[in-house]
Amino acid sequence: MASEVRVGLIDSGCTPAQAETLHAARRFWLADGVLREGPPQPDRLGHGSAVLARLQTEAGTVPLLLAQVFGDQGSTSALQVAAALLWLAEQGATVINLSLGLQQDRPVLRQACAEVQAAGVLLCASSPAQGVAVYPASYPGVIRITGDARCAPGQWSWLGSSQADFGGHVGERGMAGASLGCAAVTGRIAALMQQQPGLDRQQMLAWLQAHASFNGPERRGIGDA
Repeated sequence: MASEVRVGLIDSGCTPAQAETLHAARRFWLADGVLREGPPQPDRLGHGSAVLARLQTEAGTVPLLLAQVFGDQGSTSALQVAAALLWLAEQGATVINLSLGLQQDRPVLRQACAEVQAAGVLLCASSPAQGVAVYPASYPGVIRITGDARCAPGQWSWLGSSQADFGGHVGERGMAGASLGCAAVTGRIAALMQQQPGLDRQQMLAWLQAHASFNGPERRGIGDA
């Protein structure tokens, strides 16, 4: 893996204070169906700001790269996310957090994920605890992460289920649990990459599994939703 750990984030942006900590940032949007890119705008959803804060809490001091793909609505396109992935890889990202999930498998996104992973970039994507598959979490090699209410700050779970590989601390209410859980585990991975730079991908996943606070999905009682 690369000697310097750089964390990439694909989301809705960040606060002005958080922007001061970024190594680089870029916005990707569609205008009349054409992909555009330019300077980022303030986070109008609050999602990216919350995700970035959770990631920083776990990762500590690490160079951050932000790709903005959401505007004032919680929807984006496979083309925007694919462009963001490729840009982050060009900027030297070693691990990328995608606290998002698209319902359709699109070739442009699948190809982008394959390309950046071939370049050695780790991809961490949120996946719902229940329900249909989402992308890019469902692509080969992507680390699938959801929220786990059992986890306190600094804890994570090894789930190994059809839905997710790991679960992370959720915390604040009102935000999607999978999004914050994904950010927490991505931050922990970034911290581990800094502490033990010699680990390869399989060794890292094995370490996370061995040191998980919980093993297996949360068991819910009969009648629980």
